[in-house]
Amino acid sequence: MTPLDKVIINKSTKINPIWIMRQAGRYLPEFRKIRKLNPNFINLCLNERLSSEITLQPLKRFDLDAAIIFSDILMLPYGLGQKVEFKKNFGPLLGDLNLEKIAKIDEIDFINKIHRVYKAIKIVNDSTILNNKNTIGFIGAPWTLLVYMINQKSPKKKLKTDFFKDKFLINRILLILDKFLKIHIKNQVDNGANLIQIFDSWAGLLDEKDLPNFIYSPTLNLVNYIKSLNVPVICFPREIKNLKEFCDIVNPDAVNIDYNVSPKKIIDKINIPIQGGLDPKILLTDKENLKKETHKYLDVFRDYPYIFNLGHGVLPETDPNMMDYLVKMVKDY
Repeated sequence: MTPLDKVIINKSTKINPIWIMRQAGRYLPEFRKIRKLNPNFINLCLNERLSSEITLQPLKRFDLDAAIIFSDILMLPYGLGQKVEFKKNFGPLLGDLNLEKIAKIDEIDFINKIHRVYKAIKIVNDSTILNNKNTIGFIGAPWTLLVYMINQKSPKKKLKTDFFKDKFLINRILLILDKFLKIHIKNQVDNGANLIQIFDSWAGLLDEKDLPNFIYSPTLNLVNYIKSLNVPVICFPREIKNLKEFCDIVNPDAVNIDYNVSPKKIIDKINIPIQGGLDPKILLTDKENLKKETHKYLDVFRDYPYIFNLGHGVLPETDPNMMDYLVKMVKDY
């Protein structure tokens, strides 16, 4: 049983497994070398040889307990035929949402467009580096994908003013997302993903009254589906207004907390394993500060099933030596 499985399934408190969101990426010089020669991000995700190599890069450097496939949550709308591109210093930009076109997409069309992601997962999972470590697959939560598909870009702090105007469109898209997210999950699991994380990056944009319709119900559907495949599931509802209620209703196997969540306050409210929390910006400071902030989480969760991670993805300007220091510190705790 892997260290992550011991914490998630057996609720072990004796170990401190660690992996880091965006651990494969821009802060590593070996990644930047590949990226320079491959400017199209989507094409890079769809090159199974390179995306699997990128996925394994951090595990060759650091004693991490899992690999998370180098891909993106927006491979889902891309697979449904919506244009997706990543602009430098801007982020994702999506094309117009054509419901008629998307409604005609079938499972074969979808898999044909993104099957190389699954090939990359198989290559990663077959690697000897992954011995006694997890291969993490992931999806964007329905709400967050809905936001990108209708908003057509990152909403930052707010949505388009008429975002909720077309109820028919929203409900239709949510149904389509449920169907294809399950297909996407199944193909990741069939190719070796043995843990799934659901990223709900824009959960914090919703008022509490809207959480049942847009987050609890659609995410619960997917959590139950993943559990039916006998694979653990971690949810990351970033900045959600009511984390306790989310955990009680959606009941994932573990929950990732963001850096605005107080570890001391949350530990008494939640009864499932917890992951993450550290502000990625702490890695941009010095070793003394990093040690102090890291120990804050490790001390609070000392007798609680806990997986060390950040409260968001590692920042591009992070020094790999600081990451090395962090991993060793967690392992030696």
